[in-house]
Amino acid sequence: MNNRQARLFAIGSTAFAAILFLGMTLDSHRQFPTLTNAENITEEVIHGKDVWHKYNCINCHTLFGEGAYYAPDLTKITKHRGEAYLHAYMRDPSKFYDENKHRRLMPKQDLSEKEIVDLVTFLDWVSNVDNQGWPPRPILVTGGISAAATPIGGNSASDTYANNASDTDPIALGERLFSSAVPTCMACHSLTPGADGAGPSLAGIVTRTQALLESDGYQGAATDVNAYLHESIVQPSAHIVPGDMYSAAGTSFMPTGYADSLTDEQVDQLVAFLATLK
Repeated sequence: MNNRQARLFAIGSTAFAAILFLGMTLDSHRQFPTLTNAENITEEVIHGKDVWHKYNCINCHTLFGEGAYYAPDLTKITKHRGEAYLHAYMRDPSKFYDENKHRRLMPKQDLSEKEIVDLVTFLDWVSNVDNQGWPPRPILVTGGISAAATPIGGNSASDTYANNASDTDPIALGERLFSSAVPTCMACHSLTPGADGAGPSLAGIVTRTQALLESDGYQGAATDVNAYLHESIVQPSAHIVPGDMYSAAGTSFMPTGYADSLTDEQVDQLVAFLATLK
């Protein structure tokens, strides 16, 4: 290739790349109203965005993968946490930490009720944007997610059922649901003993439930462990787990939509898995 040919190739390549970039940009802008549900951008959403910037939330958190990466990405936070939880958390984050065990880094911002409501509305709009699966990083609770506690038989649930994850094994299917249901159980519950997050650790849930059912403190209608686990999934406020970080005004922060989003068979499969957490 001589100098003239090289020059023409460079000019042609640059022009092609520029046209391709312009075309992709125009196509992206064409899709933005649909992808972002632009018709749902209300005054409350706009004010919530202003609250996000006013309190410099992006200095720690990220949206769509953009931010400080110092605290969890909040792109899909309203899919993992209910409105009641988020409102209570923003009013006083200290109630959601054990100051003797954890360093609480989330400051108490003293937001007004209007600011809290609109900020959650903004985050809910964000969570419904079609972001093509980005960011891929999940929100993890304190202590991370680990193998299940040891069931009868001596092996962990993961060891016992990982190689037996058939389409008919209810325990294996329940273990899959634990990480794939929407909202995912893993977003709030750890399987690590003592690692409480937005929800209590589920390690040893069977032993704790047996003790609870035998006590005078149980408020629900279940008479055995499996019934309690089922009740906790589909009627989370039937029994309120003590602690300000788990409920407010007699209402559990546990999402209430599983009775609709999961079939009866899927709930039974999830119960079957949880019943292995001795």
